[in-house]
Amino acid sequence: MLIYHNILHFLQRNGFNVCQRIGDRLGIRLKTVRLSFIYLTFVTLGFGFALYLFLAFWIRIKDLVYVKRSSVFDL
Repeated sequence: MLIYHNILHFLQRNGFNVCQRIGDRLGIRLKTVRLSFIYLTFVTLGFGFALYLFLAFWIRIKDLVYVKRSSVFDL
């Protein structure tokens, strides 16, 4: 059971936060976004999982490219 909790904690700490960012952007609960990805995955036979991976990749690239600067002197 300890191994399960260690793996779960690692994934939550180092995850992509795709569902959380979508929920924050749209103003809906995190649980609703996660359930919709789960249902989409089962209904479309894996398309929801592929969409999740695409969004995770896109968010990671966006974070690497877009850097919020705090002042003009940070150029």
